[in-house]
Amino acid sequence: MMLLAHLSAPLSMLLSVGWVPFLGPLLIWLFYKDKSAAVRTASAGAFNFNLTLAIISVGLWISVFLTLFIGLVWAIPGWIALVVIQLWCHIKGALRAADGRVYDYPFQLRLLS
Repeated sequence: MMLLAHLSAPLSMLLSVGWVPFLGPLLIWLFYKDKSAAVRTASAGAFNFNLTLAIISVGLWISVFLTLFIGLVWAIPGWIALVVIQLWCHIKGALRAADGRVYDYPFQLRLLS
């Protein structure tokens, strides 16, 4: 189930066209938080990480609109970097989960634990 906690974020990102990548880990956390500490930690980490990236993405959108679309110059590379970082970290987390180890995401606002 730890593996699913890490892979649910890219799956929900794909199904929602990038808008709610934190939904999959949140659902796993809600249903399995009392059953396994490892699954709770993995899904909370994935949720926190994806929520942090979503906040950064919203900040990029705000900068685009405030600068009358001139902000696309830095927003497009920023969004590409966010997707690459997101996929890299989730794949790394899934590989660690397959080995039975807990992966700690590199940066996150810790809302769930």
